[in-house]
Amino acid sequence: MAGAVAHREAIFAAKAVFSSAAQSVVSIADFRIVDGEEVAEGTGSGLVWDRYGHVVTNYHCVAKLAADKRGNQVTMVGVVNDKGNTQQFNATIKGLDPNRDIAVLQINAPAELLRPLKVGTSADLRVGQSVFAIGNPLGFSRTLTAGVVSGLDRIIPSPSGTRNYGAIQTDAAISKGNSGGPLLDSAGRLVGINTATFTRAGTGRSSGVNFALPVDMVRKVVPNLIVYGNSSSKM
Repeated sequence: MAGAVAHREAIFAAKAVFSSAAQSVVSIADFRIVDGEEVAEGTGSGLVWDRYGHVVTNYHCVAKLAADKRGNQVTMVGVVNDKGNTQQFNATIKGLDPNRDIAVLQINAPAELLRPLKVGTSADLRVGQSVFAIGNPLGFSRTLTAGVVSGLDRIIPSPSGTRNYGAIQTDAAISKGNSGGPLLDSAGRLVGINTATFTRAGTGRSSGVNFALPVDMVRKVVPNLIVYGNSSSKM
């Protein structure tokens, strides 16, 4: 009986988190212009940071756009409206931090369409606590996965070749396309940015060992990216 009650409570919590946070999660789609045509190159996830059109994602999701000098790359951000339809907006880069694998994009979307996520804290996370990931794994939009915090203060590599400290380890499923999306606590608050998964050697399949950047670091970096376009490496 106790197990059945716990299962029902877990389902209720997952439904509540998805209901409160799903419209704050966006899709990131990269295209390359070839002979005047847009050729899809990759997908990822992101989250609405504020009503000014700032979207937070991983740097590695937009690295090609960041490196583009000839206007051959296009990044589109898909935002879901109240009717469940996705509206696409052309994105520009507002700020980049390759060392921490964070990027801020800017989209020209109506304020009423943008629903910023509630920002929590990663300081009081505990191993075993429930967490939820929402993103676009393998192109499947707004997918919810659930798990627990498996470990804290992990070290993972960054796109710049340096190390990211303090990462959150979770067994909530994170696949290709989840990168840049939110990791949420049971109250639907942002506690991390889903970033990486270890894959089984030679298979490309997830090992179930996944990582997210801690939100306490993210909330320090993002304002600098919005205002200055970069952040201090000493932060």
